[in-house]
Amino acid sequence: MDWLSTITRTFFDFGAMAEVFPQLIGVGLLNTLIISISATIIGVALGMVVAVMGISSSAWLRVPARVYTDLFRGLPAILTILLIGQGFARLSQSIFGPSPYPLGIIALSLIASAYIGEIFRAGIQSVDKGQGEACRALGMSYAKSMRLVVVPQGIRRVLPALVNQFIAIVKDSSLVYFLGLLVGERELFRVGQDAAVLSGNLSPLVMAGVFYLVITVPLTHLVNYFDSRFRTGRRRPSAPSSGLKEVTELDAVSPQITGSNT
Repeated sequence: MDWLSTITRTFFDFGAMAEVFPQLIGVGLLNTLIISISATIIGVALGMVVAVMGISSSAWLRVPARVYTDLFRGLPAILTILLIGQGFARLSQSIFGPSPYPLGIIALSLIASAYIGEIFRAGIQSVDKGQGEACRALGMSYAKSMRLVVVPQGIRRVLPALVNQFIAIVKDSSLVYFLGLLVGERELFRVGQDAAVLSGNLSPLVMAGVFYLVITVPLTHLVNYFDSRFRTGRRRPSAPSSGLKEVTELDAVSPQITGSNT
């Protein structure tokens, strides 16, 4: 059973896990959530702009949106992060200081906005065109009908896809460490990796993976909830009804009708 003890020492050294646990909570988890939530908020804002441009009738808006989407969806995430993190490092130092932390958030935001823009575009175009025609019949402008009627319906339909995209951002946040974050800016993967190097086994990385699962698994079930709650055209199954009840009611009413006729 030497192989079992080897696996236990390599992946399940609870002493090493307990030692890195405070750093994973106080540094890694905090920074992972900050990076992911910030990138998602910026990505949603940019994605909505890209989606509106993508469905525009003007080629001057539609073509740049298509190029933007193809560019950031086609490049590997790590390549985008390195190009932005290293290419704009000098400009970032004059604005944000020596830390590459903001550049990592910006890179993830650009990547996320390309995917979120496509999600929004699909959701908006899935809304029946009659909705817009009804709004125009009521005297609403195109911008007002989109803002108050079409876009809210489209967003509700793509909520599961948006939550899935947030899960992808959480996992992609582990790539930001390539930019060389400061000690207090490390995310879950970097904290686990540093502790794994010091301890000489992979247990801290396994613990970091557990934290990723703690974030992503509940979100996965949230996706399933949204999917069942907001799926277009879904109706709750009604209890089967029997015609006997209607026949009984008719029999009870028939004598009254007969009496009133006589």
